[in-house]
Amino acid sequence: MTTSTAPARAEKTAGNRLRRKRTDAKGSQGSTGLRGDSIETTATSRIAVTAVLALTAVYFLFPLWWLFVAATKDAGYTFAGSPLWFSNFDLFGNIGDLFAYKDGIFAVWMANSALYSIVGAGLGTLIAVSTGYALAKYEFRGKGVLFGVVLGAVLIPKVLFTLPLFLMFSATGIVNTYLAVLLPSIVSPFGVYLGRIFAASSVPDEVIEAARLDGANEGRIFFGVSLKMMAPALVTIFLFQFVEIWNNFLLPSQVLISENLRPVTVGLVSWNALVQAGQIERHMVIIGAFVAVVPLIVAFLSLQRFWRSGLAAGAIK
Repeated sequence: MTTSTAPARAEKTAGNRLRRKRTDAKGSQGSTGLRGDSIETTATSRIAVTAVLALTAVYFLFPLWWLFVAATKDAGYTFAGSPLWFSNFDLFGNIGDLFAYKDGIFAVWMANSALYSIVGAGLGTLIAVSTGYALAKYEFRGKGVLFGVVLGAVLIPKVLFTLPLFLMFSATGIVNTYLAVLLPSIVSPFGVYLGRIFAASSVPDEVIEAARLDGANEGRIFFGVSLKMMAPALVTIFLFQFVEIWNNFLLPSQVLISENLRPVTVGLVSWNALVQAGQIERHMVIIGAFVAVVPLIVAFLSLQRFWRSGLAAGAIK
């Protein structure tokens, strides 16, 4: 009886194993088909996204490449030969001519742009971050209304403030001074908005409470603890404001009269007007535009580690 039961059990066990294998095979085929579709969809999406990004990169880098190639050509060959490849290379000679023109007025314009951008962006970042920090970490009456005003100011184009600022500065007597450009540069509603987001996401309330329990006052907490935790956010806001001030043209062109106070943007536009009158060669404007772009590229490349992490922190919030 025992010997007859054993083969039956073995046969039953073998049958169960065979059915399990068939079931697993069907399941694996179904799952493989789903994975294949998903892999195909993912690959198609990646190709499409990569193509769009490549076209966007070409769209933005094409003018810079043309500017670089044109800046390397000798003055008499700016528009000769291929516009997208090098010929008659004389980049360093062109740069020398640029900084020697009119006793080095271009160097003065570059220094002015650096002054306006660094000082304005530095003070503007500190004000924006401190204001955003207060909106994020403190409770006070009118907080929601104040933040609503900040958001409303973000939506208003800064061009609309040019005429009121000019009239205001004319009444106070600061037209044609450094303050006429620096004072509007340190106010950035968008920087305040970013500062609030970064403060809420980068500085935990527990850290602030622990610092208070240790006896630190609010100023020490902000400058000694919170600012260090918000370092990537500071760099991000600084770069936004630095680029905006460096590229600013309309306000400086209205409030500055002296040639020695102009930023490089206003100076290059004035040179371009002289080109039409035949008083200066066009290659001076081209090489000047190329040199004016270099500080922005250097700033982004040298600080990319900080501003990329700062943008990520803001995106998480």
